[in-house]
Amino acid sequence: MSTHDPSGPQPEGGGKPSFDKQPPQSGGGTPEGEPSGPTPSHEPPEPPHEPSGGPGAYQGTYGGSPYGEPTPGQSPYGQAPYGQPPYDRTPPGYGHGYGPGAYGTPGAGPVPGMPPLGTWPKRILARLIDYLLVQAVAVIIVGPFVDLGTRNGSTEAFWLGCAIYLVYDALMLSRDGQTLGKKATKVRVAMLVDGNKPTPAAAWTRAAVFILPAVLCCAALWWIIDGFFGVFDKPYRQCLHDKAAKTVVVTTEV
Repeated sequence: MSTHDPSGPQPEGGGKPSFDKQPPQSGGGTPEGEPSGPTPSHEPPEPPHEPSGGPGAYQGTYGGSPYGEPTPGQSPYGQAPYGQPPYDRTPPGYGHGYGPGAYGTPGAGPVPGMPPLGTWPKRILARLIDYLLVQAVAVIIVGPFVDLGTRNGSTEAFWLGCAIYLVYDALMLSRDGQTLGKKATKVRVAMLVDGNKPTPAAAWTRAAVFILPAVLCCAALWWIIDGFFGVFDKPYRQCLHDKAAKTVVVTTEV
């Protein structure tokens, strides 16, 4: 009678079978299923290398852009803003203020940058030229209607001439600061505060103060007083009509 060993065949060595399947370990290896390679770093990336010369080494020619484009408000001509060139192309005698190129000879007057003041011979000659031109027009207009040989006829021509002179002087000065007589003698009227041509208000004030007192009373006496006031005025040689309008007479010669 045979006996049956229920335990079945025994493995060699007499030990029990092991069901614990551990993966083989190799020296220093990684477990199966995990990628191999360097361990990822959690440190932030280094900033890009800055060129030699420090910050701003890439700034353009005009100071603000790495591509050489001008910054807002800066001109490619230099430091002058909004495209205005740094040089002055203003013709002598017709500037926009006291400064280089404004009238021709900067620094020659009592205010820095003001051109030389108009001389009295030139100013008187300019007035005489304008007066004769205006009176000639008045005589041509009045002549056919009145007898210029009488006192009344000459007085009417004088009054008409003064009215024409008032309008003529104010309009010409507000246009460019010069009448025909002043153009001939190379002087001009300018605002004392900035050297610009007279404003319309200043031009009309100057003409009115010169003409109206002469029409109301004592024409010759008023013009003498007005003129001599400018002779003694310092430092701008302003007549009374210049004082009232805040103007000054300067030369236009270079």
